[in-house]
Amino acid sequence: MYKLNQIPSEAQIKKFIRRTVFGKNIYCPECKSRKVIKYHERYHCLNCKNRFSLISHTWLKNMKVNYQEFWLILWCWTNQIPVKQSICLTKFSEVSVRHWFELFRSKLPINQEILNNLVQLDEAYFKNRSLLLGKEIGSKKLAFRVLNTTNVQRQHATDFLQDYISPETNLNTDGAKIYRNIDQWWPITHHYDIHQKWEFSQTSEIEGMFGCLRTFTRRMYHHVSSDKLPSLVSEFCSRFSSPELFINPQSYLEKTLRLVTTD
Repeated sequence: MYKLNQIPSEAQIKKFIRRTVFGKNIYCPECKSRKVIKYHERYHCLNCKNRFSLISHTWLKNMKVNYQEFWLILWCWTNQIPVKQSICLTKFSEVSVRHWFELFRSKLPINQEILNNLVQLDEAYFKNRSLLLGKEIGSKKLAFRVLNTTNVQRQHATDFLQDYISPETNLNTDGAKIYRNIDQWWPITHHYDIHQKWEFSQTSEIEGMFGCLRTFTRRMYHHVSSDKLPSLVSEFCSRFSSPELFINPQSYLEKTLRLVTTD
C-alpha cells in the first residue's frame, strides 16, 4: 500500500469512526449501558458482559484489513479511481477491489424520487437486461428501473410512469412503440422525437445521461457483469443526484455507517 497524504493515521481514522458510530461516548450496543471498559482493541460492558469493538456492530464487522487500508480503498472509490489504478495503489487483488467497491455501492441510500414538471425518458439495452431511465429537466432528479429482459413492452413503461412520474407531467421520449399513446394510460402530456428524422431536441439530456453512464462504467470498472447492473446504475445515479456523498470517505461514512443495535 502506498502512503498518501490523503490517508489519515490509524488513530485519526479510529477517532472518526468512533465519533460517527457512537457519538460522544462509547456505550454497549446490546444494553445501551455506558459502563464499559477498554481492553486492547475491544470493549467490555460491565453491565451485560458483552464484548464489542468499534465496528463489530456495523457493516464493517467482518473487515479483514487495517483501518488505513480500508480508508485508502474507500478513498479510491469515492474519487472514482479506476479498478486497475486502485489495484496498483492498494496492492489488493482485482477480486478484492471489486468486492469492496460492490460493498460500498450496496450501502448507498436508496432515494428514487417522483419526477414532475418536464421529464425525459428513454431506454437502453445491455446483455440480458434493459434500463429505463428518467430525468427531470432543470434538476438533478433521476429515476431508473432495470428489467430482466431486452424485450421492453408498453406495460414496463406504464409501470415506470405510475411509480416515478407525477400526473400532469410533460413527458418527452423518442418515437419507440412502447411510448405510443402512453398518455392514454397515465395522465401526462406526451411529446416525442423521431430519431430517424434527426429529431433529438426533446430527448437530448436523457441521451446524454446514457452516454455518461457508459463512459463512467468503462472508465472506472472497464466491464461489469449483467447481475451487477442494478447496483452500478444506482451508484451512477447517486453520484449525479447526491455528489455530496462522494466528496471524501468522511462524507460517505457519515451517511452510511450506523450502529446496528438489538432492541
